[in-house]
Amino acid sequence: MAELDGAPVAPEALQALGLINYGHFTSMRVDDQHVRGLSHHLDRLVRDCREVFDADLNRDKVREYIRRAIRDKPGSFVVRVTVFDPDLELGRPGATAEPRILVTTRPAGAWPPPPMRVQSASYRRDLPHVKHIGLFGQLWCRRNAQLNGFDDALFIDSSSFVTEGATWNIGFYDGDRVIWPSADVLPGVTMRLITQVHEQTITAPVNLRDVPSMEAAFATNTTVGVRPITAIDNVQLPAEHPIFETLRKEYEEIPPERI
Repeated sequence: MAELDGAPVAPEALQALGLINYGHFTSMRVDDQHVRGLSHHLDRLVRDCREVFDADLNRDKVREYIRRAIRDKPGSFVVRVTVFDPDLELGRPGATAEPRILVTTRPAGAWPPPPMRVQSASYRRDLPHVKHIGLFGQLWCRRNAQLNGFDDALFIDSSSFVTEGATWNIGFYDGDRVIWPSADVLPGVTMRLITQVHEQTITAPVNLRDVPSMEAAFATNTTVGVRPITAIDNVQLPAEHPIFETLRKEYEEIPPERI
């Protein structure tokens, strides 16, 4: 399913996404017409639209387009809202933009998701604080990790400090606290929600050499919630740990917002 500004989208309107690939988005898991952190997702779209297009985005209009697109669809699925300008020209990206709103849906994965193994990769996303649609570098790293027998890629900087995953944030548990790596990363909605409800949470530098001393590690985003990480390179970590159940319980008790 795909709708542009609340109406079925014509194929030619999507050419800019494929040929120019300039825009931003947010994805959210919908469960029976409700989303945890919906307000945060809308805030992200408004903030990123100002930075990417120097334009204001009407959050109420976005919400209405989402409502139209899912039309009381039952069950669980993922909605992606992509903001782009179909008329943007490759040679004139500085022209005044008129961003439009594309709403698409896809099936939701298993909940909770299975653990995963990740391979470190030295990589930094362009504009890390913006959830933009330029995914080539991230997918290149993910592909290489999978070709090497891992499930995904974990990004590190030039000094081997952990930053973020390809499309997720990473958290560690040292036995007392949840630690989010202090780095220039995308502030994920799920990470923000967990920080709000879990009292013993800090942000601090985490180097690859610190990983063996951690009791557990996990990935977070809207589609996986809390996903255990069982290996970072050759360091093995547990697939089961009480912190996973604690965080899942706290996260799932956050009242979802109705779309």
